[in-house]
Amino acid sequence: MMMPIFSATHASQLDALPANEVDGAGRPGRRKWRTVRTQEGYRSVPAAPWDFDMVAGHHEGLQRDPDANEQVSPSTSATHVTSGASLDWFPDEAPGEPSSSRPKSPSMAYKTRTWISLWFLLTAPVIFWDVGYCFMRPRSMKGGDLHWIWSPYALYQEVDYIYGVKALQEGNGFTLAQSSLNVIETLMNLMYLYLAHVQHSPAAIVVGFAAVVMTLSKTVLYWAQEYFCGFCAVGHNSIRDLVILWIIPNGLWIVFPAIISVVLGKDIARQLYAADRAAKRAMLEKKR
Repeated sequence: MMMPIFSATHASQLDALPANEVDGAGRPGRRKWRTVRTQEGYRSVPAAPWDFDMVAGHHEGLQRDPDANEQVSPSTSATHVTSGASLDWFPDEAPGEPSSSRPKSPSMAYKTRTWISLWFLLTAPVIFWDVGYCFMRPRSMKGGDLHWIWSPYALYQEVDYIYGVKALQEGNGFTLAQSSLNVIETLMNLMYLYLAHVQHSPAAIVVGFAAVVMTLSKTVLYWAQEYFCGFCAVGHNSIRDLVILWIIPNGLWIVFPAIISVVLGKDIARQLYAADRAAKRAMLEKKR
């Protein structure tokens, strides 16, 4: 069937495009690039002002070669043209870069924040240490053979009875229940770090958001339980000890997760809005 050809006229039009063209996401200083694949190799050129929409084999804005009689390979998603050449569209790429080295979704790469990553990283060993104390009771408690690993808890088990002898003797299940959730949250925190800094995956933002929401809601539940039981586990402390030894340390796990959840939530919303705009543009282009 008749197929379009990428002519020299269109190549000159591409080269003449202004250098300050922005990309599809509206980022200044970057332009879309179309890579022309020929028998001689690749050639990267700025995107043309027209659209290369494929509708029943027709590419708008390109001229047709009356002598050409090549067919498009059904297994190829790129826009093929005649005379052994094809036109592929790789957004936001530098010219001359081979296709095998191009990232699959450069526009969706998640931009990490150092302070969020540090929170996830530094709190992981602290939480695992706390989990170890809870699951190793009574050996981890004062007087136990493993207490040397958790020696600071000699004081804390007297401040918060959830961690003390009373809860253990009464068979209070809240201690191990919240510790079990701590394990899940921390594994998700570490998964965020892996996805964000090793795989550079946009999925990191979802995992991180879910993790901090779990941490925030669990800590709020911990405080709510104290309030509704009449401060049964910490009410025996003086105001000074309560503030310094319980409110401030535990409050960190409310303040930081709350801030992180807002930040990551906004990041997710931005990506959803961008995806929605892209889908609407695609539908409009398809109707043309």
